[in-house]
Amino acid sequence: MGCICSKEVKHTPGYEDPALLAKETPFSVSEVEALYELFKKLSSSIINDGLIHKEEFQLALFRNRNRRNLFADRIFDLFDLRRNGVIEFGEFVRSLGVFHPNAPVEDKIKFAFRLYDLRRTGFIEREELKEMVIALLHESDLVLSEDVIETIVDKTFGDADLKGDGKIDEDEWKQFVAKNPSLIKNMTLPYLKDITLAFPSFVLTSEVEESEI
Repeated sequence: MGCICSKEVKHTPGYEDPALLAKETPFSVSEVEALYELFKKLSSSIINDGLIHKEEFQLALFRNRNRRNLFADRIFDLFDLRRNGVIEFGEFVRSLGVFHPNAPVEDKIKFAFRLYDLRRTGFIEREELKEMVIALLHESDLVLSEDVIETIVDKTFGDADLKGDGKIDEDEWKQFVAKNPSLIKNMTLPYLKDITLAFPSFVLTSEVEESEI
């Protein structure tokens, strides 16, 4: 059998061995390779430098590079593990792995906690919760009055803040999610179970039939 690797393959900056990434995530080697094809597509959609910039991430999520959204900003910040303003391939796969149906629920709960912890204090404060609720409502095109939003935030915060100290810590968050599992429903993307080289554009809402899960 002839060597199929005689031609030097040029990889993007931050490229990591699929076998290594497969060991660290719920993905198989072939799925990581398929994700690399997707990554290359996303990372060249605006700036062709092999890195995903925030505008490219926004474009992939919302088909609009200029639409500012706190939810999208937070997801980008959490994917950007090195905090250098771009997402490299390894960061992309590891972060996306949290959304895999087979990823530990514990990982999904932690990711969701960090999503709401806007100021990275290790706690979710009332104002942070309110900002995220408003952002999520905006993304769902739901328009609610300020009074209704305050009521939602008060009820949610009151139920979650078991110690009554004005902030939600990780343990309180775990207990709150255990009683309200729908909070992390969006932390699972069913189609990640069946990745092929014809992988669809990365979106937060799955188009795969629920019956296939």
